[in-house]
Amino acid sequence: MITFLIILLIVACVALGLFVLVQNPKGGGLATGGGTSNMFGVQRTGDVLEKGSWFLLALIVVLTLSITTIAKSGGGAAATGNTEIQDRLNKLPSPSPLGGGATNNAAPAKPAPTADTTKK
Repeated sequence: MITFLIILLIVACVALGLFVLVQNPKGGGLATGGGTSNMFGVQRTGDVLEKGSWFLLALIVVLTLSITTIAKSGGGAAATGNTEIQDRLNKLPSPSPLGGGATNNAAPAKPAPTADTTKK
């Protein structure tokens, strides 16, 4: 289930990218340099492309939230693979401390006694 939703999410992202690239710019930026530029942008923005962009954006939000909800609840195909991986990780020996080798449980060394500098 999660795999299907992820594939659907990727398709929606690619489609949204194409929808945005196909639309005409509404003006501003570097595109307005020249005498024949349209001062207020395109009069008719292609309502289908604009509404399609908003629809795909909403679809991406819904798919993302549903994938997150399913993954957290433990459902779907991804959760079954996680238990096997977690079991393998639990069977591994614990890593050695920094510096490697055996752990040093000895008490810290005492400082050397200082010479008595007082006069007697």
